[in-house]
Order: sequence, then structure tokens, then C-alpha cells
Amino acid sequence: MGFKTLLAYQKGFSLAMEIFHLTKDFPKSEMFGLSSQMVRSSRSVCSNITEGYRKRQYEKHFKSKMSDADGENSETQLWLEFALACEYISEEKFNHLMDKSNEVGKLINYMMNNPDKFGL
Repeated sequence: MGFKTLLAYQKGFSLAMEIFHLTKDFPKSEMFGLSSQMVRSSRSVCSNITEGYRKRQYEKHFKSKMSDADGENSETQLWLEFALACEYISEEKFNHLMDKSNEVGKLINYMMNNPDKFGL
């Protein structure tokens, strides 16, 4: 089983791509601010899951990387809050993306709390 088969990775990747496409419509003045922060943190969720999975034989490292992924997911939620407050996204879009992010967070926490189910 590779990291691409992990549900947390798949859903995290989907969310990151949706955020990437969404930020293309943000004002150009946000290119190096909110847009890049949202894209960076959402992509970092997937990269931390991938790194943790590749080092899964070391339980502490695996859990640490899942914790990092969870932190990046929380940061993504913060940037979504800013996007809503700045009126760059609708309440409906915000709720949709937060639901997806919350689902990713639950999957990451499951991995963190059950490392033995992931080849450790």
C-alpha cells in the first residue's frame, strides 16, 4: 500500500486542489499573502502525510508527521476564515471547504491514534 491509497491523503489532495483553483480568483494583491498561505498550508497537509507514511516504521516519527499534518490542516481553516471575512468566498463555499477540512482532520487523527493500522 502506498501513500496515495490513504484516504486522508486523497481527501487532503482534493481539498488542496480545490483551494488552489479557488485562490486564482482572489485579488492580485493577495497573491503573496492570503492566496499563497492557503495554498501552502493545504499542500503541506499532504506532504506531511506522505513523509510520515514513508517513515512509518518509526512510530514517533509517524505520529509527529501526522501531528504536523493536523496543524497544517488547522492553519488552512484559519486562512479560510480570513477569506470569508475578506468576502473572497461565500458562506456556502466556506462551509463546504470547512466540512472537507474537518473530514481530513478526523482521518489524520485516526491515523495518529492508530499507527498500528498503517504498517507499523
